[in-house]
Amino acid sequence: MLLFLLIVIGAVAAFVVWVVGAYNGLVGARNAFRNAFAQIDVQLTRRHDLIPNLVETAKAYMAHEKGTLEAVIQARNAAVSGLGAAKAAPGDAAAIAQLGGAEGQLSGALSRLLVTVEAYPELKASANMQQLTEELTSTENRIAFARQAYNDAVMGYNNRREMFPGSLVATRFDFKPASLLEIPEAESHKRDAPRVQF
Repeated sequence: MLLFLLIVIGAVAAFVVWVVGAYNGLVGARNAFRNAFAQIDVQLTRRHDLIPNLVETAKAYMAHEKGTLEAVIQARNAAVSGLGAAKAAPGDAAAIAQLGGAEGQLSGALSRLLVTVEAYPELKASANMQQLTEELTSTENRIAFARQAYNDAVMGYNNRREMFPGSLVATRFDFKPASLLEIPEAESHKRDAPRVQF
């Protein structure tokens, strides 16, 4: 009888240790993707802070391009709003989709602005504009790396959450799935390698 009781106590203890380990692993994975999102937040905030300076620099030279400049500012404001919603709930599908869409619109508006800048040689040659463009390009690269790290962390969390036996603990303790930060279809051309023609 004592042996049976020891076996039962050992089995219960092993089960509790397993549940605690699985729970802690899920919490760690969730914290990892939240931390990865915080890195995206830093880079997107930097990007959003650079845009008003870019627009102000261009405004002096591009008096006839008011619509382009206003479109950039509107897209920036929408992106700031999307980032705020995503910060409140990193991993939430609706918030991440809103952020991805807003950032896609901002990227499109910035691309149009930078193409328009090409038509103004004195603006293009401006040291201020060159520095801002270089910083923006560097920030875009950091955003891409941060998005990749975030998506990797989300994948790790979702895998841990969905795979057996972790799925038993995830379901019991209500661990919600996290969403990837994807490039909107309108921006999917950025996935393609650049084409060089002579």
